[in-house]
Amino acid sequence: MWQSAETCERRLFCRGAGSERTRSVCCCRDLLIMVLLHVLFEHAAGYALFAVKEVEEIGMLLPQVEESVLSIGKFNSMVSLAAFFPFKSAQAALENMNAISEGVVHADLKLFLETNLPRSGKKKAVLGVSDAKIGAALQEEFSISIQTGGVVAEIGRGVRLHFHSLVKGLTAQAASKAQLGLGHSYSRAKVKFNVNRADNMIIQSIALLDQLDKDINTFSMRVREWYGYHFPELIKIVSENSMYCRVAQLIGNRKELSEESLESLEEVVMDSAKAQAILEASRSSMGMDISPIDLINIERFSNRVVSLAAYRLELQEYLRSKMSQVAPNLAALIGEVVGARLISHAGSLTNLAKYPASTVQILGAEKALFRALKTRGNTPKYGLIFHSTFIGRAAAKNKGRISRYLANKCTIASRIDCFSELPTSVFGDKLREQVEERLSFYETGELPRKNVDVMKEAVKEVMDLITEASQTLKLIKVQLRITDPLKSRSGLDLTVLSLASLKVENGEAETTVVKKKKKKQAAEEMEVQEEEAPAAENGAEETSKKKKKRKSDVEEAAAAENQVEETDTPAKKKKKQKTETVETEAAEEAETPVTEKKKKKKKRENAD
Repeated sequence: MWQSAETCERRLFCRGAGSERTRSVCCCRDLLIMVLLHVLFEHAAGYALFAVKEVEEIGMLLPQVEESVLSIGKFNSMVSLAAFFPFKSAQAALENMNAISEGVVHADLKLFLETNLPRSGKKKAVLGVSDAKIGAALQEEFSISIQTGGVVAEIGRGVRLHFHSLVKGLTAQAASKAQLGLGHSYSRAKVKFNVNRADNMIIQSIALLDQLDKDINTFSMRVREWYGYHFPELIKIVSENSMYCRVAQLIGNRKELSEESLESLEEVVMDSAKAQAILEASRSSMGMDISPIDLINIERFSNRVVSLAAYRLELQEYLRSKMSQVAPNLAALIGEVVGARLISHAGSLTNLAKYPASTVQILGAEKALFRALKTRGNTPKYGLIFHSTFIGRAAAKNKGRISRYLANKCTIASRIDCFSELPTSVFGDKLREQVEERLSFYETGELPRKNVDVMKEAVKEVMDLITEASQTLKLIKVQLRITDPLKSRSGLDLTVLSLASLKVENGEAETTVVKKKKKKQAAEEMEVQEEEAPAAENGAEETSKKKKKRKSDVEEAAAAENQVEETDTPAKKKKKQKTETVETEAAEEAETPVTEKKKKKKKRENAD
């Protein structure tokens, strides 16, 4: 392949007879530079670098290259193996594969190209890669020219076909085993560490919910038609589908319906007037008679429809709980069902967070949008967000305004849910209040609050929640270390957290009791010390009695503390016993100088 410093429109590419060949000629006689092409090939066994021969011919004769790819003899004459770097383990192969798929240059690939790719010389080095993403990363890393597509794609196809023949010591069976093992580990890692795994549960549940709605309606219509032959008047009295199936299951044969079954009918219909109307209609019905076998089949089918309706309610509760975990702000703003439909239509919460507000506004109305662009008509004002209550409550002239405003708030809520670490619905509640204020502004003209002020309030509430959560976690961890250090090391699960919170509350109550008793003991000691001065004149007998009283008070307080602190650890008990002995010793030392003074006073009185 020949490259010139300047472009020229008139070029002549010709091939001489036999082995002689003429080079490409430019009319302006530019300087022609020879290009040395190397092709990088990533295999499950390792990295391989191939040197391409006769590059200028390959560039000119692309159809002949396509034909020679299938033949190993012809392909060997064009391509030769320059270097091969085998992976040390399956884990290393998986790490390199993940790096390549993300467009990152791994350390092994960098070292391999630095050691084997020629940099200096008359010939200019060009590296051919199959993926443009990794090619851009390599160009930034090594500052060399990268080529993708065209000849490189055809050479890569041939290398992929004859790789086990080009690398010595590698058999076709070993290469296929390496590819199979790497494929399994790569797919397993992608499924295991999928960032959208929580979103997938929401997508599947909302799809199943929509499918159940359609199926329950279809099956209910089938029950109405089937049971309508026997009791046609029931269709007008009971209009709700699942209730009709339960009533048909309860009545069975209308001729057997009597006053005794009126209470059970009222429980199902939840209206005494309707139950009485059903009873009267059954007596004067114009429906045909039905056989017991047909009635059994109708009852079995209606039972299935009732169970499907009950499962739909359970599925809706499951969807509500998942939305409160994954996207609490979006659910608080627009509702669980509409929020789940937005996530499902976007593909994931991350994709929804990347969308601008204008896209979220018409999400779900793509057909109407492109039809309007094609016919140059009016574009749609709303898509899936039309099912929210805000647009239905707005006036006809304000539906476009409120849909635009609601889409803006939905975008903010989805971004907070996607990129925040603490799942909380504070922002969603505040955004919902803003939409309510905007609706009242359109109706009454009352000015709403500014967005900055509302967001400041929301941030303040979130910070308060974070501080409360951190304090409770600290208390729980401390209590777990005291009670069971093994669980605190292994980690906290939800059950342990709930039990630990109860233990913390009990522990706080115990500590308050101990503190109160210590305060009482200190007050009693102060009173005893105040009474010591007048007691010194009354003689040694009173002092001895007071000593006994003090000792008994100290012993009773110590016994009470031991009873309260029985739940503490043995190490804490030892420390408390030591402190108590030190306090008694100090009290005795304080009492001894008082008795010595009394003895001196007595001696002086006797001497007088």
